[in-house]
Parts: sequence; structure tokens; C-alpha cells
Amino acid sequence: MSKKDSSRKDSAKKDSAKKAAAPATITLKHLAADIAESQDLSKKRAEAVLTDMVDLIARHLRKGDRVRIVGLGILQVRKRAARTGRNPATGEPIHIKASKKVTFRPVKELKEAI
Repeated sequence: MSKKDSSRKDSAKKDSAKKAAAPATITLKHLAADIAESQDLSKKRAEAVLTDMVDLIARHLRKGDRVRIVGLGILQVRKRAARTGRNPATGEPIHIKASKKVTFRPVKELKEAI
């Protein structure tokens, strides 16, 4: 076996190990199903409640409000100033416009639990 073949097998093993170690993605539907089961609701009703909650949070963030969820943390919109960056391919300076971003600050209990 040549060095190329063995290096390909090694990289294939590394790739499969990365895929196996990737955490599961929990969607709104998964959360709704868990809530429906624990609260004796239909899955559709639980999903509707969660969707409404997400819409309410987004609406308040658009207004500039902070959203504090007990046991989870605080969601807030922060302004990012305009700045100069660099194009990684050419090294040429580029202007990056000012923008807004949503930040999340977890509560102490959540930090410790993780």
C-alpha cells in the first residue's frame, strides 16, 4: 500500500469520526413533541405555542427590547459599528457596513450546568 492510499484512509477515518461526534440538532418540532408529551397537549398545539413565542421574541427584539427568559438567559440586539476589513483572497481593504446582531447571555445556572 502506498503512502497516498494510507493517508486517504486516515483522512476518511477522521472525517467519519467528526460526523459521529457531531451533536444532534434539536428543532422546534422536536421541542414541541417533548412539550406536548409532558403537558398533555397535541403536537400541533404545542408547536403553535412555540412558534408564537418565537414570533413574540423576534418582535420585541426588533423594537429594541431585551428579552429575559428565566433559567435560560437574556437576548438583546447590539449595534456593530462600521469598520474596515480585509479581503482574505487579495488582502485589499474593504468597508464593512454598520449592522445589528442578536446576542445571548446565559444565566449563571445554565453556564454551570453545561
